[in-house]
Amino acid sequence: MKIFISGICGTGMGPLALMAKNAGFEVCGSDISEGVILPELLEAGIAVEIGEQNGDFLKKSGADWYVHTSALPSDAPEMLAARELGMRISKRDELIAYLVSELGLKMVAIAGTHGKTTTTGMIIWACLQLGLPVSYLIGTTIGFAESGRYLPGDKYFIYEADEYDRNFLAFHPFIGVVTVATYDHPDIYPTPDDYLAAFAQFEEQSEQIIRGGKVDERIDLAGKLRREDATTALEVIKRIIDDMRTNRGGTGVDDANDTGVEAKITEEEIIRVLNEFPGVGRRFEKVSTGVYSDYGHHPEEIAATVQMALEEARRSGFKGVVAIYEPHQNVRQHQVREGYARAFEGVSRLYWLPTYLTREDPDLPVITPEEFIADLANTEVAESAEMGDDLAEKLRKWRDEGYLILLLTAGPADGWIREVF
Repeated sequence: MKIFISGICGTGMGPLALMAKNAGFEVCGSDISEGVILPELLEAGIAVEIGEQNGDFLKKSGADWYVHTSALPSDAPEMLAARELGMRISKRDELIAYLVSELGLKMVAIAGTHGKTTTTGMIIWACLQLGLPVSYLIGTTIGFAESGRYLPGDKYFIYEADEYDRNFLAFHPFIGVVTVATYDHPDIYPTPDDYLAAFAQFEEQSEQIIRGGKVDERIDLAGKLRREDATTALEVIKRIIDDMRTNRGGTGVDDANDTGVEAKITEEEIIRVLNEFPGVGRRFEKVSTGVYSDYGHHPEEIAATVQMALEEARRSGFKGVVAIYEPHQNVRQHQVREGYARAFEGVSRLYWLPTYLTREDPDLPVITPEEFIADLANTEVAESAEMGDDLAEKLRKWRDEGYLILLLTAGPADGWIREVF
């Protein structure tokens, strides 16, 4: 079977393409522009067409299954071409469920409004370091491995389960993880009750549930990542090891018949490996000396990341933190606006960019940077700004004067800050 993936260079679809390729399927795909996953796709020998997605490449591909993102409109040229060809058509969750079933994997699905990418990355990192038989998909780049993988003989599938478009409800995980659930995605979930009900259904569909827990004091991540995420990762790995021991027939590390890799792994060893976690892309990622980029775009995420940046600034001798924020999706901003009041407390300067608009309600007024700033408790440190030479020069000056630069965005400002620094 040959699989065609639309939007293949994105952080959601690219890792899925890599996993399907590693699992022995023929894979190709298209994207309107190059993305961060493209180098990994090309290295894996996956054919990718960049440019106008008019259906021509799809028609020549010989593919049997067309996989698309939730954002693709039903009248997109590629979608119409796939229907014309009589291809199987689905979103990515159907392909993921198919791969998990066909490969006989036990799914460990990490869900949550915040923390799921970091927690997923920690679990992947630790499992690889400990030699556990895991496949995985994560919605970002990770410097220590490719973003999606399957090897013959793998027993478990670690998956960052996104709640957008109710994607995570397509699965019945062996272990379900909920880091935290705070209302988000109002374009999909009209009310907070709808949002929480989806997480409740996710928990009901999971054989086991792990919720973000209290901090384990043995975990020391030098303040750069939330230790709650590492504590959750520790519990997941312990349960995977326990399941491996149970299915092997052994009862513990002292069992003479228990000769697998899991028999040699102690809890202390897991903690040691977690404390060496190098992080994942776009999560308090160091772009340059004194410059960090973070995916945070919800008030709670922002507040936690700002405090992390302030701690890093104090520890590393910076004078303070200068933040740049690019909100994501106007529909979302109307729901979370009140949460920003104290999200940026402690920063020396805040530059507020226009909202990155995606999947919008055209009848909803776009909230301006000035309107957001007026709601802040520390409005005196904030000003509206635009990506460009003027802002770039201001940021270079702040850094040269000894301030830590922190960008918070789920949009194109990340690429811009990398060009500036």
